[in-house]
Amino acid sequence: MNKLFAAACLLAAFTAPARAEKINLVADERVEWHQNEQKMVAVGNAVASKQDMSVRADTITAFYENVAEKSAQNKKQSRIKTVHAQGGVIMKSAQADGFGDTLDYDVAADSMTLKGKPAKIKTETEDITAEGSITYYPSKQQAIALENVIATDAQKNKVHSDRMISFFEKNAQGALEMKRVEIYDNVKIVTKDAEVTADRGVYLPKENLVNLYDHVVIMQDGNFIRGDYAVTDLNTGVSRLLTRKGSGKRVSGVFREKEDKDKKEKAADTDPATEQKTAPQEQQPKTKPEPQPEKTWELGTTN
Repeated sequence: MNKLFAAACLLAAFTAPARAEKINLVADERVEWHQNEQKMVAVGNAVASKQDMSVRADTITAFYENVAEKSAQNKKQSRIKTVHAQGGVIMKSAQADGFGDTLDYDVAADSMTLKGKPAKIKTETEDITAEGSITYYPSKQQAIALENVIATDAQKNKVHSDRMISFFEKNAQGALEMKRVEIYDNVKIVTKDAEVTADRGVYLPKENLVNLYDHVVIMQDGNFIRGDYAVTDLNTGVSRLLTRKGSGKRVSGVFREKEDKDKKEKAADTDPATEQKTAPQEQQPKTKPEPQPEKTWELGTTN
């Protein structure tokens, strides 16, 4: 879960202006140069690639402009303005892969946008999908995913929301790493044990914590509890549900839900009607199931 949102780093890898690199543009059908329109078009399984990544699509169009080079010769130099990839877009890099219907890179707006039904970013351990778009802003070091966003980790835990904003920072080695992820609107976290809903939340990768705010509901096996604020420690799996200080409420305790299940199993074992139905010639010894840990939530108040 601590790498749940790391897939957004792929966008940083594609657009980060670390150094000038040669970009190769090839296609199965043709590559066109439109001088008057100042664009190049690659058609038919087109591939734009550089040393550490590539973009493949049915068609790739690059628009450029000629600018005067600041030198004694006053030469003109071509500079890319926008890149548009259309149809079956596949992005590949060392960090992750991306999939969508279109990809647009706008140099002036400093943005790269992947769209699809849905757009998808995939790494070895997690996926992020969005029915609207996934956009990365290199200079701001932000990534925004919109509309029915679902993040899934290797354990199949899912985070749903309408909008996720990821913030990155450079580590000691100079590589981008995630600092914080803000989650807004129709927030829902689904694990194998429980489901949590809230209005908004914040994921803190370094602390490995998820904080959820406003109208928080934790549901499990038909049971639910409500609160103003929840903190989930992804290292321990423990969720603390709290009420706001000054609200006049102070709830403290542990919610357990294992007892009813144990009673039903015990009743079934001793039910005479059940015993009569058992075939006398091949009665198998019953294996007592290993005890399962109780699922708990801690309740309290905020500071």
